[in-house]
Amino acid sequence: MGRRIVAELVGTRLIVWAPRDSMALYRQGFFGKPVGIPKPKPDQDFTAPLVLDIMEGLFLQEKGRIKIVDARTRKLVTRACLMKLAAVTYKDFKLGYSVYRDLRDRGFIVTPGIRFGSDFAVYEHGPGIDHAPFIVTGRTENDTMGPFEIVLAGRLATTVRKQFTIAVPGERGKMDYLAFRWFKA
Repeated sequence: MGRRIVAELVGTRLIVWAPRDSMALYRQGFFGKPVGIPKPKPDQDFTAPLVLDIMEGLFLQEKGRIKIVDARTRKLVTRACLMKLAAVTYKDFKLGYSVYRDLRDRGFIVTPGIRFGSDFAVYEHGPGIDHAPFIVTGRTENDTMGPFEIVLAGRLATTVRKQFTIAVPGERGKMDYLAFRWFKA
């Protein structure tokens, strides 16, 4: 394992201030958003700080790629502390994070999917390289979706040319994916 990049916890965001580290982290998996650059190209050089959300930060911390320091106290932020902050910041964080982590571990690039009405937009290669072929929403096996909700999600996915997928945690930590295919009758 190489040198871990330092990220500062500021409120509910993590900031990588060092320009070289910001660019390296972004290029290693499209993590975060460079400040002031709305749609950075994959090979674009930048000197802006990188802003990560808690989900990305937790994943990178677990993988040993970053260490997180509290901006006020300068103390290391533990996984437990980050999980506690995430639980009050995000609805159903544990479910969402389990989906995020599974997709990242499978090699996908995962970004927020709010603009598509889902939890995540999932890329095979990354923004600026390809379009996200999937939008993914996490659900538990006890959740219900009525026909109206399924049709709404499917129509939205079809409109933006993506496959609507539901991720459901299964047995022994395995994630099951239900992908919907739409056809004309």
